[in-house]
Amino acid sequence: MPKAIWNNQVIAEALERDIQRVEGNVYFPPSAVKREFLRSSDTHTRCAWKGEASYFSVVVDGAMNEDAAWYYPDPSAMAARIKDHVAFWRGVQITE
Repeated sequence: MPKAIWNNQVIAEALERDIQRVEGNVYFPPSAVKREFLRSSDTHTRCAWKGEASYFSVVVDGAMNEDAAWYYPDPSAMAARIKDHVAFWRGVQITE
């Protein structure tokens, strides 16, 4: 079962069948993400084929990992399967 872990806390976990893998990243479905550890960010980036990404900072026990999670609220048609799914980076460990 894939999990996203940061600062010894599981931030997201899902069955393999429920995640999406794109460009080497694991995208967790919205229902698999523990929202109490996410804080909205004003950061946005653009991918040529997926569209505009929005970001969350991950906060655990008072420590913040800025912009460590991203998602596509309105992806292109080519990336529709990852709509609102959350991926992680910046030290967030993905275990399988």
